[in-house]
Amino acid sequence: MPEESLTIIGYVRSSLQRRTDAPKQGFEGGVQACVELEPEFTAGLDGVRPGQDLLLFTWLHKARRDALLSHPRGDTSKPMAGVFSLRSPHRPNPVGMHRVRVLALDGSRLTVAPLEAIDGTPVVDIKPVLDAEGRPALPDAPSLPEADAAILREAGERAWARGLVSGFNGNLSLRRGKTMLITASGCAKGRLTQADIVHVRIADGTTLQGGPCSSETPMHLAVYRAVPGAQAIVHLHPRNLLALSLMVSEDRLLALPLYEASAYRREMAFVPALNPGSQELAQAVAAALVERKAVFMHGHGLTCRGRDVFSALHLAEELEGLATIQLLTLR
Repeated sequence: MPEESLTIIGYVRSSLQRRTDAPKQGFEGGVQACVELEPEFTAGLDGVRPGQDLLLFTWLHKARRDALLSHPRGDTSKPMAGVFSLRSPHRPNPVGMHRVRVLALDGSRLTVAPLEAIDGTPVVDIKPVLDAEGRPALPDAPSLPEADAAILREAGERAWARGLVSGFNGNLSLRRGKTMLITASGCAKGRLTQADIVHVRIADGTTLQGGPCSSETPMHLAVYRAVPGAQAIVHLHPRNLLALSLMVSEDRLLALPLYEASAYRREMAFVPALNPGSQELAQAVAAALVERKAVFMHGHGLTCRGRDVFSALHLAEELEGLATIQLLTLR
C-alpha cells in the first residue's frame, strides 16, 4: 500500500502535560492553550482573526496505530466498536480534530480555547469553521437583522424591475450605526438572498459577516465617512441615462424645459471616467455627494444617497425617467 507523509506545521503548548490530564473533548474541560507554528508557515494565518472559530487538526503522537476496535470513550463495560465509528485517538491514522476559538494572534502564535490536546502535540492543519452558507463563521460579529435583509431585497427587486440594474451589476447599501450592510460581489440584485449581504465596519472596512464584498465597497465606505447624513447608497447602471450620456454633452444631459428636470438636475454632480472600484473613484464620488445627492459617473453609472434606500432609489428613478423623456425628443 502506498504511503503518504504529513508535514508538521507547529505544536501545542498547554498546561495539560499527560494523557490522563486531558478531557476526551474540548467542551468537557479543555483549557486555554497556544499553537506555535513553525516560522515558514506563519503566512498561512493571514485572514485569521480573534473571535473566529477554527478546526485544529493534530497528530495524536501517543496513540496506538494498530487499533481497529475500541471501547466507546474507553469504557470497558461497553462492547467494542470499530474505531471509524468512534472518536477514539487509537486508529491507523491518529488525527485529532478540535474546534477552538481564537482568543489572540501574535505572529506565529495562536492563543485558543478550549483545547484538550496535551503539551507538545504536533499540529498538521488548521481550517476555518464554516457557516450555513459555506463562509468562515465569525461568531462574535453582529447578526444580520432579517428586517434589513428584507429592505435590501425589496430595493434590489425594484431596481431590477425598473431597469436600473441588470445581470450582476450595481450595488446597494445601508448604514447601520458604525457599520454598513452592502450587497456582495457577483450577486443578482433582482434575486437577493440573506447570503448576498455583507456586514462591514465603516471605520476600517473590516468584513464582520459574509463576503466577498462588492468591488465598489470603497466608494460606499468613502461616502459614509464623508457624509454623516447618508443612510443609504444605491449604485446603479440606468440604461437610458447611460445611453443618453453617449449622445449628448454633459451640459445638455437632462437639460429639458421641464420644472422637474432643472430641480432634479441640480441634485446631480458629475465625475469623469475613473477606474471602477478604485480609490480615485471612491474619493471623487464622496466629495461630490457632500453637497449633492446624486453623482453621474461618466462611462459607468449613477450613485445616489438618501435618508433610506428607497429615497435614494426614488431619486435614481426620477433621473432615469427624465433621461427617457430626453431620448424620446432626440428621435
